Amino acid sequence: MPHAAQRILLGIAAAMVGIDIVWALAGHFDVVAGPYGFAAMLAGILLGAWYFYEYVRKEPAIAAMLFGMAFLAVFSGSCGLFNYFALTISGPRIDTLLAHLDRAMGYDWPAVMAFVAQHPLLDRTLFILYQSVLPQIILLVALLAWAGRIERIYGFCLSIAIGALMTVAFWTLFPSFGAFSVYTLPVAVSRKLTVVLDRGYAQSLVALLQHGPGHIVPASIKGLVGFPSFHAVQALVITWYARDLKKLFYYAAAINFGVLMATPIQGGHDFVDLVGGVVVCVAAVALSDAIIRRAAAPAQRPLAFPSSEPQLTSPPAGW
Repeated sequence: MPHAAQRILLGIAAAMVGIDIVWALAGHFDVVAGPYGFAAMLAGILLGAWYFYEYVRKEPAIAAMLFGMAFLAVFSGSCGLFNYFALTISGPRIDTLLAHLDRAMGYDWPAVMAFVAQHPLLDRTLFILYQSVLPQIILLVALLAWAGRIERIYGFCLSIAIGALMTVAFWTLFPSFGAFSVYTLPVAVSRKLTVVLDRGYAQSLVALLQHGPGHIVPASIKGLVGFPSFHAVQALVITWYARDLKKLFYYAAAINFGVLMATPIQGGHDFVDLVGGVVVCVAAVALSDAIIRRAAAPAQRPLAFPSSEPQLTSPPAGW
């Protein structure tokens, strides 16, 4: 199973990198390639270490951890670049519709932001929680390796990849940037807030959609997707795959509940973006589990049918 899962993940990573290269050349995008060379070198080092622990030292847990980190490094960079290229083929923006859906559900984003502005400690806590997702991903891969849950590492990586691809695919058809691209908060409120993403960030995203990606520098690539929230997808997938870590699962669940609460505030999302994230997470985990189970299943031998040809037997006694 590990080798089959590795081939699946390698195929996804190779396909994403190949699509990016072909699209970049065909579309004549202005991409600064240097940092991607550094990322490729880092991934190569991780894969070299994986090979050593997989085939020389024969420590599959450490090997799976290194392989998972290499995959996530390559996939995250290539998927982010793919998302920028998709700006040039995206459909109609749906932020106004999503804001109406929030109102219909009784969620008032400006009022929520005004409330948080009056509670600085809550604002700071949500600020930290929102930025905890990437460290959580790295830590979870290491903890799953430490617990010997090799199959979970591959399933986790595959779920993250499937969730990202589903999110980007929907966003390409119906782009959105979140509530902070629709509403303008009063100056008295915005001055009191400490948020990861603000109104200026939202305006830069709208400009990207209108004018295209332009000069693409990897270090300045922004998260583009409003609905469904990929931040929510990641938080939920982390929680799901932490379920075998005994008491640590409860910490993961509590932290990622906080991430979900922080996402509309620190990420400027609509509440309905979280609902979309839940749907994508369920679909991604279900599909990942089905693929991993199939990869783990033993190969089926072809059924042997009796031959119609006469069978030779031992000659009777006396012949």
